[in-house]
This record gives sequence, structure tokens and C-alpha cells, in this order.
Amino acid sequence: MRQIITHFTDDDLYKFSMCCAVIDNYPRAHVRYRFIDRNDTIYPPGFDKLVRQQIAMLENVVITDQEIAFMQRRCPYIPSWFYRFLQGFRYDRRWVTVAQDSRGHLSIEFEGSWCNTILLEVKVLAIVSELYYMVTGQTHALDYDAYYRLSADKARRLIQAGCYFSDFGTRRRASFQAQDTAVRAMKHCRDTTNGTGRFTGSSNVYLSMKYDLTPVGTMAHELICAIAGMYGPLMANNIAMAAWAHTYRGALGTFLYDTYGWRIFSLNFSEDYANMFKGLRVDSGDNIDQLNKILAKYRSLGIDPRYKRIVFSNGLDVDSAIAINDYARHLCLPSFGIGTHFTNDFPGIKPLNIVIKLLAVKITESWPFYSSTCKLSEDRGKYTGDPDTVRRFMSTLHLTPTTP
Repeated sequence: MRQIITHFTDDDLYKFSMCCAVIDNYPRAHVRYRFIDRNDTIYPPGFDKLVRQQIAMLENVVITDQEIAFMQRRCPYIPSWFYRFLQGFRYDRRWVTVAQDSRGHLSIEFEGSWCNTILLEVKVLAIVSELYYMVTGQTHALDYDAYYRLSADKARRLIQAGCYFSDFGTRRRASFQAQDTAVRAMKHCRDTTNGTGRFTGSSNVYLSMKYDLTPVGTMAHELICAIAGMYGPLMANNIAMAAWAHTYRGALGTFLYDTYGWRIFSLNFSEDYANMFKGLRVDSGDNIDQLNKILAKYRSLGIDPRYKRIVFSNGLDVDSAIAINDYARHLCLPSFGIGTHFTNDFPGIKPLNIVIKLLAVKITESWPFYSSTCKLSEDRGKYTGDPDTVRRFMSTLHLTPTTP
């Protein structure tokens, strides 16, 4: 079977930016991750073996001088020492355990140094997604000429509606070619469509290099989850903001706030951080309700939210992005990160609903035990973690099933 991931930077920017921050702030931390299939998909027999083969193939994927030069040019906030780390980085199949039960459910776990295993998540999800369509014989249904036209139409509608938007679709794409096709179409529309909106780029670093775009992204819930596991969830957001500011000095200033819901983040979001960070990202809950809470918080601090960037990324499509933009454009600086709708929207193809989430962390490799962690976002369907840990964190954060 052909190798699915062949470029080191065929990955989302946030994995590189977080990896750099991890080395800078928590260089000895070790972690455990687990694959979660929210749809409880039954995978074909032997699928686990094929995933293991693809992960083993990652060991021959190394960063090139061209990729480093591109990142240095387009990501000047990343310090030069990090590129020396990437030059020496090699994937190792021993970090990953893949299995499949008798019913066909897939199990994937990572364990190891945080700064190493952090670079596996997006690549493994992209492998599972593309491999599933290959093995189930659905690849033949992927009409890329039609997909280019569909992607161009989406981009034109968003640009003409005044939306600033980017591609966030690496993790659950139908294939590399699907994401490549969508980004190519959107880049062409950006250069040829009249409108006040703009295609601002892709989270995928390799495709950004290929099409001369700016890579887009900052962080994931993983950072706050790990800190909460090490130090507790009450001040995890505050510690994460401090660590991010230590590494990036104001760059990459859009903070993902919903790891433990709006309420505890709002208590952590003091005036100094509200001024320092350029904005916030909405990734769960009702988009308008979350926006109104954000606006009220900025106003309570004497900050005009009209000059703050609010990024919406919660399961969006073109229609929902346009509707949010119509509501928000006079209240803040809205923008949109759209994932699966851009890279896995073929007729008759059902996108997988798969994620890989952090389960446990220890501060150094010498500790004899891990501390469990979890995510408690504004959508209960997106909670992750074992039930005991979820209950413990909810109790610590004074959360109940009815907490607003």
C-alpha cells in the first residue's frame, strides 16, 4: 500500500507551535494520548495492521531545507533553535500502540516524551481517515474535478459575504488530494474574486508552502489539559497563557479558551492577558451565546471588542459562517477556521468523527506515576477523559450538569 504521509510539514501549524512551546516550558514532560471514534465506527478486518504499517513509514519522513526555509520566512515568531530540533527529529513506531477488537473497533495510544509524541496526532488522524476510504473502496467516488468547482464556489460565497476564513481540515480529510484540491481552488478564488472577505490561508504547513500561503494556527486544548493534569484545572488557563507569552512574546495571540468552559476561563482572563492576546477562539457551545459572553467580558475590562479577533471553529460550514459573520462583523473582528466541510464534503461519503486526546501527563520522566486529565468544553459530547477524572475535575471546577 502506498505511503499516505510523505512530507514532514503535511501537518497543522498548531502542532509545531505547541511543540516549540512545550520544549520551551515543559521539556521533560511525558504524556499519554488515546484515539477516540465518536461514531463508534467498525473498521475492516486487519485495519490496525495497515495503520501500523503507515506509522512505521513515518520513520522515513524528515523535514527538508525547503520546508525549514519556508517556515522561517512565514513563521518568524518561531525561534531558530526549534528548526535544529526538527532537523534531528525522527518518528518512532515504538511510541504508538495500535489494536483492533473482535468487533472491529480501533484502538490507538501514544506514550512518550511530550515534545516527541505531540507531532503524531494530526498525521495519524489523517492516515486513519484516508486509509479508511481506501480500504472500504470509497476512494473511487472522490471526483476531484467536481470537488475543485465545489470548493471554489464555497470560497466565492465566503469572500463575497465578507468572511475572513481559513482551511483547518487536515485531520479528517478524505485524502491529501482532497485538501490539496480545496486549498488550490480557494487560493485561486482569493486572487480572482471581488469581495470584502479573504481566504487567509491553511493550517497545513506543506500546502501553505506549495501555494505560497501563510500557515494559520496557534494551539489546541492539549496544552491546557496537560497543565491541568500537572497543576490542577482551576488556574490551568492562566498558566497556559503565561507559558504561551513566555515563548511567543505576543505573537500567535489567539487563545483557545474553552477547555474547561467559559466560566473558569473568564475568572482567569485578567485585564493584562485580555490586552496581551489579540483575541479568542470559539470551538464549542452556541457560537452567538459564546460571542456575547466574550463581548461582555471585554467590555467589563474596559476593552473595545471591535478590535479583538474572534475565531470561530466549531463544526462550521459556509452557511453558518456567513450567518455568524453577519451578526458579529460590527461587534468584533470575526474570522473562521473551517475543517471537515472543506476537506471531506464528497457526495455519498460520510466523514469520520475521530480525535486523539491527551489522557495523562507527568512533569518529568523520573516520576513513577501519571496524573490523569480531561477536557470539559461547552459541548458535553466533546468531553474526553475517563469518568472518574471527569467527575473529579467537574467537582474541582464547581461544574454541574446545569452549570451555564
